[in-house]
Amino acid sequence: MSKERSGGLVYSTRHGQMCPRCRRSASECTCPRDTTPPAGDGTVRIWLDTKGRRGRGVTVISGVPLPATELSALGSKLKRLCGSGGTTKDGVIEVQGDHRERLAREMAGSGWKIRTT
Repeated sequence: MSKERSGGLVYSTRHGQMCPRCRRSASECTCPRDTTPPAGDGTVRIWLDTKGRRGRGVTVISGVPLPATELSALGSKLKRLCGSGGTTKDGVIEVQGDHRERLAREMAGSGWKIRTT
């Protein structure tokens, strides 16, 4: 696979993490940061997902209209509320376990339109 097709250098032992767009170290990167929230229909969706997890349930929250940094902070707050682990990636918050009702109450209290499935 050629360097252009693979996206180029992403890590250097000399400079650490590299920006794939400008190919500079992360501390010297001049690329604009995407701080706009993802476009959506304004509805936050909460559901239980078990696919690819050997039957273990994960509560998934998507459609939250927040930038990545605020979404990560919200994910941390919700995980602490439920007392469980999870992750925030690609605009989706995952909380381990079935916490749909508790998370729906918390998100509705923040003023978002909620849809639970």
